[in-house]
Amino acid sequence: MKMSESQKVKIKARNVTVHYGEARALHGIDLDLNANEVTALIGPSGCGKSTFLRCINRMNDVIDGCRVGGTVSIDEQNIYSDAVDVVELRARVGMVFQKPNPFPKSIYDNVAYGPRIHGMAPSRSELDHIVETSLKRAGLWDEVKDRLSASGTSLSGGQQQRLCIARAIAVNPDIVLMDEPCSALDPIATAVIEELMEELRRDYTIVIVTHSMQQAARISQRTAYFHLGDLVEHGQTQAIFTNPENQQTEAYISGKIG
Repeated sequence: MKMSESQKVKIKARNVTVHYGEARALHGIDLDLNANEVTALIGPSGCGKSTFLRCINRMNDVIDGCRVGGTVSIDEQNIYSDAVDVVELRARVGMVFQKPNPFPKSIYDNVAYGPRIHGMAPSRSELDHIVETSLKRAGLWDEVKDRLSASGTSLSGGQQQRLCIARAIAVNPDIVLMDEPCSALDPIATAVIEELMEELRRDYTIVIVTHSMQQAARISQRTAYFHLGDLVEHGQTQAIFTNPENQQTEAYISGKIG
């Protein structure tokens, strides 16, 4: 049977280890992440899920004393190879953080920043088009189109997070990483972001760290459960939540451990 596009493996992690100094944060993670799916990484605080997420765009490189072992491949290319340009990699793999972090610039300039530094828009009209398209895809255009010169920090928390998503997708990445993107938002703003993720996965591969199992169950196609630096279990979200194979997974999902 031919593998459909939605089943294509986009990211392949093999024997990924991470050390912070002498402390080992990840113990040999093997995980495939499919294209055009939302994969949720769940587990207790400090279990390694955000550490693993940062392996996918080499954000751990900026942490003093951090060492990453094993391989992480995107479209069969090992991103830890010496031949990989980290700046280009981070354009290809966008990231949205836990706390909305718009630049202290206008709404327009927040979205235009990446396309400008990567030389993606030779003319102002092309840049205008990228900004408008990105804001539309992030579900924000109608709310801000008449005040693009206003500061990004003047928006509400939920709007700021959608602005950060627009900023991430403006450089046309393949993958969007989200590190607890809704934890600082109210339920209404959270619902908007979740709806947005469902739309965005048509064009992007999305990996989300979430502390909310309800959110993981609502938005993801696949779920990976981490515990104390180990990948305990991963698979289709429905199976993980209704019939986990590992007792530890079942104990976490049922609230017996946290």
